[in-house]
Amino acid sequence: MVTEAKYDQLDSLLERHGAESAWFATPASFAWLAGGDNTVSLAGNRGVAAAGYDGEEIEVITDHIETDRISNEEVSNEVTVHTFDWYETDLPTAISERAKTPAVADIDVPGLDLIDHPQQHLPLTEREQEQFAELGRETAAVVETVAREVTPVMTERSAAGELACHLRKRGIAPLVVLVGSAERNQKYRHFTSKDVPLGDYVTLTVLGRRAGLHASLTRTVAFDPPEWLTDRHRSTSRVSATALRATQRDGRRGGNAESVFSAIQRAYKAVGFPDEWHAHHQGGPAGYRGREWFAHPDGKQPLVLPKAYAWNPTISGTKSEDTNLVTEEKIELLTETGDWPTMSVDPIGEGGAVTHHSILRR
Repeated sequence: MVTEAKYDQLDSLLERHGAESAWFATPASFAWLAGGDNTVSLAGNRGVAAAGYDGEEIEVITDHIETDRISNEEVSNEVTVHTFDWYETDLPTAISERAKTPAVADIDVPGLDLIDHPQQHLPLTEREQEQFAELGRETAAVVETVAREVTPVMTERSAAGELACHLRKRGIAPLVVLVGSAERNQKYRHFTSKDVPLGDYVTLTVLGRRAGLHASLTRTVAFDPPEWLTDRHRSTSRVSATALRATQRDGRRGGNAESVFSAIQRAYKAVGFPDEWHAHHQGGPAGYRGREWFAHPDGKQPLVLPKAYAWNPTISGTKSEDTNLVTEEKIELLTETGDWPTMSVDPIGEGGAVTHHSILRR
């Protein structure tokens, strides 16, 4: 069901671009507009169907291979699905023939202006917030279940396989699955899984997608960890808490990514690791992409509320990452189950404490 809030967003989009219709075929924007999944292959950035809006109704166009499946399983009954023969034309041409012009699209379409995905600068609707909360809980449940089953002699690849399998069983696409053993954790920020044992501790990182929305989180399990792990993990979490509070503060007054990044840099310095921000990106808003944008020192992207944010600071050997809903009134942890140890973390000069996940000791 398409909500009134979504129609308001669509009308504003048409007005902003001076268009009579808008068409979206990238998986992110298709999901934002039509609510379903238009992907068959994960390769490339164009799905097998496009969703359009002409100021009155939402419609979808796809070839006859996909028509029944898209109509029955991916879009609501209120959305009309049009079809074309796969052997006579292609999706961009079919869009151009159907679109009310002037029109815009998020893929190259003959005669239409190309635009980027619109949802990156839009607040989440109430329905999207509910979907995000459900996705966050289920994604966290998968990671935490596997985290309680891994052992020091288990390999990174085996653990990654378990994560991907459990995500798929819940209808969550495992877009990123990283399992870092104790040794590789300290060498790399993106520990793509290898056939090596986990060792003294392990970090599990997942980015999952369902109904177009993306939730990411990281959990750490300690078996016989190095002495510095707990303190370093708390320091990393303080950077994350600072980013969240700065997002809320600056989002209330129309700030941008640059101000949050400055707060992140100050936090790294305050916890004794002033140069660690160089080693890995710090995250940003989550939504119909894993990150709608990544924060940079001179980033001008607006801070939108309410919106999900997934900040992911790292300090060598540790990572703090969850997806939070940030509004003017609250910071709500979305990737939580209530069944994992947590701690209250004080940000650096940015307001009240924020709940973060602790290390699980086994």
